[in-house]
Amino acid sequence: MSETKQWAVAGERPALIGVVGAGVMGAGIAQVAAQAGHAVLLLDLREGAAAAAIAQTAKALDALVAKGRMEAAERAAVLARIEPAQNLADLKDAALVIEVIVEKLEPKQALLRELDALLGEGAIIASNTSSISVTALANGMGNPSRLVGMHFFNPVPLMKLVEVVWGAETDAGVAAAIEALARRWGKTPVHAKSTPGFIVNRIARPFYAEALALLQEQAATPALIDRALRAAGFRMGPCELMDLIGHDTNFLVTQSVFEANFGDKRYMPSLVQKALVDGGRLGRKAGKGFYVGLPEAAGPVAPQQQDLVAIGVVGRGPLADALAACLELKGLAYTRGESADWNGLLVGDMHVHLSSGVTAAQLAAEWHHPQSAVMDWPLAPDRIDALALSFGPGVSAEGVAAVEDVWRALGWQPLHLRDVPGLAVARTVAMLVNEGADAVWQGVCDERSADLACKLGVNYPAGPFEWLQLVGAQAVVATLDGLFAAYRSERYRVSPLLQQRRWAEPGLKHA
Repeated sequence: MSETKQWAVAGERPALIGVVGAGVMGAGIAQVAAQAGHAVLLLDLREGAAAAAIAQTAKALDALVAKGRMEAAERAAVLARIEPAQNLADLKDAALVIEVIVEKLEPKQALLRELDALLGEGAIIASNTSSISVTALANGMGNPSRLVGMHFFNPVPLMKLVEVVWGAETDAGVAAAIEALARRWGKTPVHAKSTPGFIVNRIARPFYAEALALLQEQAATPALIDRALRAAGFRMGPCELMDLIGHDTNFLVTQSVFEANFGDKRYMPSLVQKALVDGGRLGRKAGKGFYVGLPEAAGPVAPQQQDLVAIGVVGRGPLADALAACLELKGLAYTRGESADWNGLLVGDMHVHLSSGVTAAQLAAEWHHPQSAVMDWPLAPDRIDALALSFGPGVSAEGVAAVEDVWRALGWQPLHLRDVPGLAVARTVAMLVNEGADAVWQGVCDERSADLACKLGVNYPAGPFEWLQLVGAQAVVATLDGLFAAYRSERYRVSPLLQQRRWAEPGLKHA
């Protein structure tokens, strides 16, 4: 089809919208469309499901009225625009139909073919699939060019992101019309090529995978891992987030992305999570997962005045600068030595290396300095209240105490991890950056879309390219190379895009 074709949904007046599937997502999409002024027909083959969804929407709108966020008259008008449909034929005049049925290829294909035969030539068909190929969904349609992915995030009325997913035959005018519609609905659309996981479900995999890998190595408890990631600016740690999502759901998405990528080790499911699923520990909905009930929230850590040994910031680059900023914010005296061949803190005679994917034990051996430790990345100097670290086998009790004193003087809770490569924040963020870089390198999305998708779709404090700007390509690549050397796994292979960015930083030799 030509890009100049007039799509009915692109008109000035709100067009009729059909939504097939009255679950939580379908009901949320219907609510958003109705709040934007559209008449909406909500269809579900389960008896009474559409009416029940509309009733639940009424309760949600009642809550908005009670909080003063919506007028009673507006509530009534929104509900009046949503009607249950009795059968698929009722949707024949819709300008756009969004399918939100079970996340399986065959049922979706069958529905889309029916819609393709039913709807008028100017109507668009969208799928809310979170991981199935839009190209595969279009197979068998008479007019596959009008199918586009329109992936919303739960809860739909609150989450701003919509992934506009192009299949191999999606018309450019269709994608443009859906992008404009999403903006009129108050959403932020990002374009993605139809590849496994699209943007968010692909880039986000390491956030869960690295935590699960740490648990399999018995490097830390779920609570400690969550504490480390929250201190880096994440709203929730990976373990508590998996409990919230549901381990069955999270495991299936990971398995789907893994299989769709022909067994790429980067997306391999975890035995730790499979054991939870097999044992019925599905998370909050089952009352037990990593946690029984809700995890305890950690309170703020007040800086503690200590009699400190001499402190020095060693090396140069963004992470060394962040360390200096942390010390300055708390008014702690320090020296700065930028000519050293390593980056980190000198605490008395303790070498506390910034994590580069290498263990404290290895650094102690390579530098012939038994008093060696590794610290995690200080990504948010103005709000850090905890930071992970690990100690080499030869560190004295006095050395441990001296480092812990500095942590407490900074207002940081010392989080002791087993001496594993990459600790918690460094390996997680490095892998998120790497996955984002590969998505851009492979043409799935652009850098801006990768950043927006991660911040709006999963509430990350930054996107992969914002982190890359913050810490530098050298630190990211060094960490990935360190992890690869430690585990000999293709999981930690470096994206070609990151390699190019590293080569553009010739002045930085160490993380």
